[in-house]
Amino acid sequence: MRILLIMDPGIPVPPELYGGHERLAYLFAQEYSKLGHEITLLAGPSSYCSGTTVTFGTNNLQRSIKEKNNEVAFVWKYLYRNKRNFDMVHNFGRLIYLLPILNSGVKKIMTYGRPVSSKGIRIVNLLPNKNLVFTACSNYCVSTGNVAGNWKTIYNAIDFSKYMLNSIARNDAPLMFLGRLDKIKGAHTAIKVAKATGNQLILAGNIPNTPDNYHYFKTEIEPQIDDDQIKYIGALSDDEKNTYLQQAKALLFPIEWNEPFGLVMIEAMACGTPVIAFNKGSVPEIIQNGVNGFIVNNYDEMVNKLAQLKSIDRKKCRELAERKFNVNIIAAQYLSIK
Repeated sequence: MRILLIMDPGIPVPPELYGGHERLAYLFAQEYSKLGHEITLLAGPSSYCSGTTVTFGTNNLQRSIKEKNNEVAFVWKYLYRNKRNFDMVHNFGRLIYLLPILNSGVKKIMTYGRPVSSKGIRIVNLLPNKNLVFTACSNYCVSTGNVAGNWKTIYNAIDFSKYMLNSIARNDAPLMFLGRLDKIKGAHTAIKVAKATGNQLILAGNIPNTPDNYHYFKTEIEPQIDDDQIKYIGALSDDEKNTYLQQAKALLFPIEWNEPFGLVMIEAMACGTPVIAFNKGSVPEIIQNGVNGFIVNNYDEMVNKLAQLKSIDRKKCRELAERKFNVNIIAAQYLSIK
C-alpha cells in the first residue's frame, strides 16, 4: 500500500524532546514501512523516516497566520498533484489539509489527539466526501467531535522495545511527574503529595511559555524546587524518559483537565512503573485500577494510594499496557480501517 502521512510543521518528526503527534507520526511511518508499505511523510524541516520525506513550512510553534496559510497552500498543491499516487492518506495535521481530496476515492484518516472543534467536523461533513474516517485517541476525545461523520477510537501508541522493565522499585525510589509544567497538568499537587509523604519527587518537562503558565511556574513551582526532595531535571529525550521512569516507584498524574490521552502514562507503564491519576478525560481507559495503577478523585486519595504501590506487579503492569498500546497493535488497527 502507498501511504502518505501528514504532520503540521512547527516541530520536526521525530521530535527531539516535546512533541506528541510528531512522535506518533514517526512511529507509524516506521511501522508501516516495516510491514512493507511505501511511505511518504509530509512534515516540517529536519523531519525524516524510513520512506520518502517531503518537508515544508518552518519549525516554529509561534509562526504567523500568514505562514500557516502558506502551509495549507503547499499541502493542497501537493495533494492535488499527487492524489492518485497514494492508497491511504493519514493526516495528523489540520483538517483543512484534506479539502482537495475530500471527495476522491483514496482512503483518508483524520487523527485527533486533542479536543476536537465540532464546527469544523460539521462543515466538512456538509461537503461531498468519500472514504473519510475520523479517529481520536480515546473514547473521551471521540466524544468531543462525534457530531457528524464516521468516528473510531484508536489509542495512541509507543514502541515498547525502547523501554526497559524495572520489576522491583526500591523503597526509597522517587515519585515522578513528567509533562508540560502548565497548571492544568497538576505539578503543584504532585509536589504537595511528595512533601506530605516524605518522598523525593523528580519533576521533568517543558517550562511553559504562555504568560499565565509561566507565571504559575515561577510563583508556584520554582520556589519549591530545592534540588533535594523536589528536583527539576528539564525536558527529557526518549532515552532519558526510559532512565528516569524505570527508577520511579510511581508516576503522579494529578491533572486538572480532561486529558485526551496522556502518552506519559503508557511510557511509565512500559517501564513497569504504575500511575496514580486523577479521574478525568481518558484516565479510566488507560489505567486498570489496582493492576497498572490507581484512579483517584483528589489529593487525599492520591496520598493514600501510595501505601498500596507494593500491591502492583510491575511486570504485569508493563505486559497489560504492551498488549493494548504497543505500536504494532495500533498500526494494525489503522491499516484495518475500511
